[in-house]
Amino acid sequence: MSEERKKNSPSIGERAGKYLTFRLAAEEYGLEILKVREIIGLMNVMQVPRTPEYIRGVINLRGKVIPVMDLRNKFGMGVTEDTEETCIIVVDVNLEGESVLMGTVVDAVSEVLDIKEDEIEDAPAFGTNVDTKFILGIGKIKNEVKILLDIDEVLTAHDLTALQDIGNKNTKQAVVIENEEVLEPAEA
Repeated sequence: MSEERKKNSPSIGERAGKYLTFRLAAEEYGLEILKVREIIGLMNVMQVPRTPEYIRGVINLRGKVIPVMDLRNKFGMGVTEDTEETCIIVVDVNLEGESVLMGTVVDAVSEVLDIKEDEIEDAPAFGTNVDTKFILGIGKIKNEVKILLDIDEVLTAHDLTALQDIGNKNTKQAVVIENEEVLEPAEA
């Protein structure tokens, strides 16, 4: 881990806690439970033109427009057919100091785990060209490994710009979804 990353990342003790675990392909990941707002079944996602490939679009969640990102696609894992287990985890993301709701499509939700300090290691070094700042740590539970994500760091500056264009609560844009209903962008 680089010196700059060590300075800016929380200590292992600060990373201990409850995580919602989920599956992408054959890999298990975890999100801090305090970042998770809710889990919903896959619903109709309206595509938004001129957004990155991994931004699926927006959903209407109880009258609020929420941008949706496909984590499998974002991580370069390839596209697969959605299944009955495919769902959207709605998370609270820090977008340049502002709290924004965002949906993340995952293959399946697994369970909530209480991961202790001694079960978390720093992300391994993959070399200078591999950015691991989005990995909060590696959880070692029994004989399994869970990649613990820092959802705020999963998004790059380019992603932030795309998401601001879609769901920034300060924009005066409205989005029309199904039945020509006008929806205001979601507030956290």
